Amino acid sequence: MSIPPPLLPALSKVPVRPVQAKPDRHFVTALARGLDVLSAFRSRDRMLGNQELARRCGLPKSTISRLTYTLTRQGYLVPATDGKGATGYRLGSAVLALGGAMLARMDMRQMARPLMQDLADSSQAMVSLGVRDRLSMIYVENCRSESALTLSLDVGSRIPLAQTAMGRAYLAGCSDSERSDLMERIRAHDEQAWPATRAGIELALAHYREHGCCASFGDWQKDVNAIAAAFRPEGGRAVMVVSCGGPGFKLSPQFLMTEVRPQLVGLVRKLQNASGEAY
Repeated sequence: MSIPPPLLPALSKVPVRPVQAKPDRHFVTALARGLDVLSAFRSRDRMLGNQELARRCGLPKSTISRLTYTLTRQGYLVPATDGKGATGYRLGSAVLALGGAMLARMDMRQMARPLMQDLADSSQAMVSLGVRDRLSMIYVENCRSESALTLSLDVGSRIPLAQTAMGRAYLAGCSDSERSDLMERIRAHDEQAWPATRAGIELALAHYREHGCCASFGDWQKDVNAIAAAFRPEGGRAVMVVSCGGPGFKLSPQFLMTEVRPQLVGLVRKLQNASGEAY
């Protein structure tokens, strides 16, 4: 029911109290901040100082100093220098132990690797298996052809969810409720870029429905083309994505969609079926 115009000025004077979210008493803020510090490291980082960690985590430098001290005592960080007088931290062996345990239990990597290598060799590209971490995708397995050895991405590399073929395929393969939540988080992360980001994702979702894969042709890096398809292993495990891509001058959109796409879709179908048999 519409409000008569005469009432509008009166309503505008009524103070509006902001709705405050009820604190989650089970949420341990200090633990979450410590994990954020560890997640701030990227594969290309040789070391990070407290100031850079504060910038990446959005926390005061004094808070970061206490967190890095604690993480160093526990072996998750180790002190480092760059040889020029600057000091900072790099990830410690305790992080490697956690990651190694996780990868060792990921049997899908062993199932996927020979199929991925065959696709990498036939397409002369890089084929990767990835999982989601917040608003990023992380490579958990990688196969290259000889001509793709110049690409620097490897296991543990992190790429954005919204602009990459792998990330878009994840959005296509996850549940409607998870997709809605992720889209809202992507919007909040960069309001200014959201209109273009949303258009790219919606186009990728339409392509997925039509072709069985998502694409990113220069959307993430202008000289990189890739396609990707998602699948959900049996047993309620999280969605995984296989991507195939590389330098644009070697892998044209037409080649990827015409020659590589059928192989990629077939590979993902085999992994889906194999995970059911293994489970």
